[in-house]
Amino acid sequence: MMPLSIGRVFAGVDGTPGSLHALRQAVAFARAFDAPLYPVLAWQPPGGEAQARIRPVPELERLWRQTAERKLYAAFEDGLGALPPDVHCEPQVVRGPTGYVLVSLADRPDDLLVIGTGRRGALTRIAHSRIAAYCIARAACCVVAVPPPPLAGLSHHLRHLTV
Repeated sequence: MMPLSIGRVFAGVDGTPGSLHALRQAVAFARAFDAPLYPVLAWQPPGGEAQARIRPVPELERLWRQTAERKLYAAFEDGLGALPPDVHCEPQVVRGPTGYVLVSLADRPDDLLVIGTGRRGALTRIAHSRIAAYCIARAACCVVAVPPPPLAGLSHHLRHLTV
């Protein structure tokens, strides 16, 4: 059951069609409840945290963070054309596992966490299902899991057509 008011809206963003659809829904919630929007892109070093701890390379970590920031702002360009001018928006790039980061940030009962459920492909569906299940099971707030738009898988299917 959703509370009557929403204090903050968080959106998990990774640039996939499903997350862009979730981002658009999160903007709509932020507008409807006049709440600030916190789009979040969680990132981890290639090779995982263990490898990064063994051999920390500050220059590479800075590069990976910058890449994550560009990916987050590109999601706004791809999904909305730009940051919405009528919504207070504070994009967040946070290092850590996606589910854990989202649940840690959206930690108040009046928060709303909006996440995409991923693409319709089997492999991505498994990965995103784990994140969605993690958030739904552990969030201290309401979670809205947004399925991908119906045309999200169209480009994948078109690649396999022969003319």
